[in-house]
Amino acid sequence: MAVAGIRAAASLLPADPFFGRSFQDLNGEDFPLSTLVGRPVLANFWASWCPPCVREMPDLDALHREHPGVAFVGLAVDTRANVERFVQKVPVSYPVLLTGTQGIPLMRELGNKGGGLPFTALFDARGRSAGVILGEVDPADIRRRIAEIL
Repeated sequence: MAVAGIRAAASLLPADPFFGRSFQDLNGEDFPLSTLVGRPVLANFWASWCPPCVREMPDLDALHREHPGVAFVGLAVDTRANVERFVQKVPVSYPVLLTGTQGIPLMRELGNKGGGLPFTALFDARGRSAGVILGEVDPADIRRRIAEIL
C-alpha cells in the first residue's frame, strides 16, 4: 500500500480510548477529555512532589501561550489540596485536572509502563497518539512535535 493509502486509512481510526475519560478540574467540575478532540492535544501527567514536574511547568505554560491551537491539559497524579497549593504558587494558563491514583494506570495504557513522572502524551486533532515523552520536556522538542501535528 502506498504511503498516501496508509495515511488515508490511518485517518479513519477512532480517537484513543484516553478521550473516553473524564476528570474533575480544580473547581470540582467534571471535564470530559472528549471535549479536546478536534485539535492537537498535549497531556502532561505530573505531581506537586515531583521535582522535574515542577521544573517543567513554566516551560509548558509558555508553550501553551505560544501555541493557542493546541489543547494543553495537566493531569495531576496528586491530591486536590496539594494541587491547589501548587497552582497558587505556579499558576498555569491551561486546565489542570485531578486524576489521583487513576492517573497511573492511564499513563501505563499510554505507554509509560513504569508509571514514572513526568509523562507527556501528544495526540493529533483526531485524538490519535502522536508520541509520548517520559521525563522532563525539552521546549525545542515540544515545538518540533507540535509543528508535526498541526
